[in-house]
Amino acid sequence: MLRQGLLEGVTIAVAGDDAPAGEAAAYGARVERLGAADDEMVVAPVPDVLVCATDDLDAAFISTRAVANAWIAAERRGKVALVAPADDAPLRAALENLARTLSVEWARHQITATAILSGGDPDDVAQLVAFLASPAGDYYSGCAFTLR
Repeated sequence: MLRQGLLEGVTIAVAGDDAPAGEAAAYGARVERLGAADDEMVVAPVPDVLVCATDDLDAAFISTRAVANAWIAAERRGKVALVAPADDAPLRAALENLARTLSVEWARHQITATAILSGGDPDDVAQLVAFLASPAGDYYSGCAFTLR
């Protein structure tokens, strides 16, 4: 169980549905929405965590790349959580593979990437996002969490 204030000072950028980041806000994180996903996306201020809960692979890739480029330019570490919907098996598989690939590509920049393959309760997804945003989540990259 996360403690109140554990995510104090952590900024979470959200692409797509912002429900998965709700629990993180309850633990003190600052949650901000990214603008429309396009190739010219400007990310300011640079967040600590990106929660990408889009229903489109292109939007997930573009927003993830934009935030990672901001981290790399600022020489900052970061965390990406790709949240896949329960009812779209091809997108779930694609986001799982994307998380694994990005975790390898961006490891030298201290950027982690995980996939959350949601299967039900939005509160469970939100709690997992809060965990991954916390210091305990520093040790997870390239993996997929499957929720029932």
